[in-house]
Amino acid sequence: MTHVVETPASDETRKILKGIAAQIGYPIRAPLLKSPEDYGLKYDRVSFLSLDGVPLEAWFIPCEGSDKLVIANHPLWFNRYGLPAHLEPWKSIGGPLNAFEVNYVPDYKILHDEGYNVLAYDMRNLGQSGSANGGISSGGRLEARDVLGSIQYARTDPRLKGMTLGLFSRCQGCNATIYAMAESPDTFEGIRCMVAPQPLSVRVAIEQLLAAMGLDEHIGIVEQELKAINSFRLSEMSPVPFAKHVRIPTLLYQVKDDALTRPDDIQGMFDNIPIPEKELIWIEGTSSRWDGYLYFQRKPERMIAWFNQYMH
Repeated sequence: MTHVVETPASDETRKILKGIAAQIGYPIRAPLLKSPEDYGLKYDRVSFLSLDGVPLEAWFIPCEGSDKLVIANHPLWFNRYGLPAHLEPWKSIGGPLNAFEVNYVPDYKILHDEGYNVLAYDMRNLGQSGSANGGISSGGRLEARDVLGSIQYARTDPRLKGMTLGLFSRCQGCNATIYAMAESPDTFEGIRCMVAPQPLSVRVAIEQLLAAMGLDEHIGIVEQELKAINSFRLSEMSPVPFAKHVRIPTLLYQVKDDALTRPDDIQGMFDNIPIPEKELIWIEGTSSRWDGYLYFQRKPERMIAWFNQYMH
């Protein structure tokens, strides 16, 4: 990244920068517009507690005769259903390239039909889950407690305990999973694998956004404003250095020309995973990040093969 000299910002520019920090630091909730029932799936609404006691809402989608469970989470602003980005105000979040709905329920249908039970949950401050930490987002740092709570629930609930576990950790949900691995490595003993679309460093996403707006010299102001909200430096909200704590087979995938990040970010995570059981899939032919979120339902074969390889 070329070094950019910080310059004073006008009052109007500072207001824009403050708005960017607020959109990230105080994420708006999105409604759940679809449910498993819409796809002919039987399911139960369940709830459990994060590691620090935040109530998390979830769907449990049983697969009769299966003892394999995939635990799924989601990106920032999203929830277990996805994101109604065809509607405002959520349409504006990802910009014109991402102004379409992301519906994750077909993912769960695919997993179910392939023989997997699914536990899909809303992370704190999103979807229907409880508010926590004053409603702030932390790029996955505090959300790591939700990941740990979901695993604890899977291991203690009478219907789920004893099942073979795999993780489907999306974007900020993957960030949170990686931070959880650093904080509580023993929790991940026995978890067979992870499929992980599009984790990213918060700094890189902000840099890309500011560059597109011609405001890249003001990254320091956004960092200051965001830290005023959640008390984290941008360097503390990057999973790249924490990827060295990943000890389970991990399949990453990413839109290569994603306008909201850079290839070197996820490449750095992949390179830092210290085990040979890892793979990185590049999605080409688009610069829409949301296309990466829909990649599983469009071309599920390699991800299903990953789960099958390590969970059977």
